[in-house]
Amino acid sequence: MPPVTTLHRPTHRDALVAVTEAIESGDLCSILGRCTVEYEGRAESSLGAGDRLVLLKPDGSALVHTDEGRTPVNWQPPGSVHTAAVRDGTLHVVGRRENPDETLTVAFEAVYQVTAMDADDDRELDLRQTEADLQHRIVDDPEIVEAGFEVVEVERRSSAGAMDIFGRDTEGRPVVVELKRRRVGPDAVGQLSRYVEAVRREEGLEEGGAEAREVRGVLVAPSVTPRAEELLARDGFEFVAVEMD
Repeated sequence: MPPVTTLHRPTHRDALVAVTEAIESGDLCSILGRCTVEYEGRAESSLGAGDRLVLLKPDGSALVHTDEGRTPVNWQPPGSVHTAAVRDGTLHVVGRRENPDETLTVAFEAVYQVTAMDADDDRELDLRQTEADLQHRIVDDPEIVEAGFEVVEVERRSSAGAMDIFGRDTEGRPVVVELKRRRVGPDAVGQLSRYVEAVRREEGLEEGGAEAREVRGVLVAPSVTPRAEELLARDGFEFVAVEMD
C-alpha cells in the first residue's frame, strides 16, 4: 500500500506544509474545505464560497468538485504548475499554465482535510533515509553524480540559500547538485534554478563571453514527475536517479 498522509482540520500553516510537500514530491493531493475559485485566462469565471474537494495530480492537472455530479466545476489539464501560500488567513492554491496563459486560484477560508498519497509508489523506499544520508553517500562516492565529479563544498551558502552540494566537473565547470529523498515535482527544479543563478552571479558569469563557463544544475532523486522532467529539459539541467536504499 502506498504511503498516505492525512491531516484532519489542520491549521492553514500545517495545511500549507502538507500541500507544498505533496506538490514537491509529486504526490496525489486532495484538499477538502470551504473555498472560493477564480479562473483567469481565455475566459474568466469565479465561484463564491462553498464546500469543495480539490484534487492536485502529479501530472499538473487540477480538479475542483462539489458534492454533486461527477464532472468538476472547474479544472486544469496536465502541464500546470501548482503552488501554495497562506495570505491574510487564507490558504491559496494556484495552478498556472504558460500555453495558453491561464491561472486557477482556489482560496480556502477553512480546511477540513488534506490527504497526500504517493500513488505511483512501486519503489521500496526506506523513508527513514534522509537527504543528509544521500549527501554523505555522494561525498564518499562522487561518481554517483557522474564520472570525474569532484565535491568542493557541502551546504555552500549563497544568496538563494544553502545548496546541498557544490562541485566541479572534469572540465572545471561549476556544478550545483540538489538532493531529494522522494519523487519530486516542479518546485525542486525551481529551487535548483535559483541556486544556479546565484552561483552565476557570485562567480561573475551572468554576462557570458568567451571565458565564461556554464554553471550546471543536477537534480538527484529517486524519480521526477513528467512536468519536472519537462522543466529540467527546458532549463538545460540534468537528472540522476538514485534509489534511497
